[in-house]
Amino acid sequence: MYYRFLFFIIAFFVFPVSLQAKTLLVLGDSLSAAYGIPLEKGWVSLLEQRIIGQGLEYKVVNASISGETTLGAKARLNKLLSDNTPDIVIVELGGNDGLRGFQLDEIEQNLLDIVRQIKNSESKVLLVPMQLPPNYGEAYNRRFMSIYERVADKMNIALSKFILDGIAINPELMQSDGIHPVQLAQPIMLENVWPTLKTLIIK
Repeated sequence: MYYRFLFFIIAFFVFPVSLQAKTLLVLGDSLSAAYGIPLEKGWVSLLEQRIIGQGLEYKVVNASISGETTLGAKARLNKLLSDNTPDIVIVELGGNDGLRGFQLDEIEQNLLDIVRQIKNSESKVLLVPMQLPPNYGEAYNRRFMSIYERVADKMNIALSKFILDGIAINPELMQSDGIHPVQLAQPIMLENVWPTLKTLIIK
C-alpha cells in the first residue's frame, strides 16, 4: 500500500501533464481526416504539434471520418463523448450534407442536436462553418452558410472562419477533385481555425 501511494506521488510530480491533460476532440469529415494526404500532414496533426510546442496541456483526439455527415456524427457522438470526456469539441461538419443535397433544415437541426449534446456534457464547442462549390448557386450557398451563424447564435458558441478561406478559390491549393485541399493548404486551414480556438483553450 505504501509503495502504491509513493508511486502515485512520484508520478504526479514527474508526469504532471499526462495526468492533468485536457482533451480536444475534433469531430469532422474528410477535411479534418486529411483526405488524399498523409494523416500526419493534415491540419489536425499540425494543431496537435502546435499545442505540444506551446506547452498547452491538451491532447488531441481526431474522430473525423471521410464522408461523414451531420446525421452520422450525431449517431456516434454519445460514445465519443463518453469515451473521451473532451473539454473542447471542434465541429467541422455539414459539407457532405450540402454536397448530397440534404434538406437545409435537416442539416441545421442535426447541428443543433450535436452542439446541444456536447454542451450538455459540459464541453466547449467551436463550430467550423462550411461553404459549397460555386456551381451550387449563390442563393443556395448563402442559405447553406447562414445555417452556421444561426446555430452559433442560438447555442451561444464560438464560430471560426471558413476553414478553406483563401484556399478554395486557389486551384494550386486544391486537389484535382476541387473539394479537398492539398498538403500545402493544411497550415492555412489551421490558421483559419486557430484564433477562435485559442480563445477557448486559454479560458
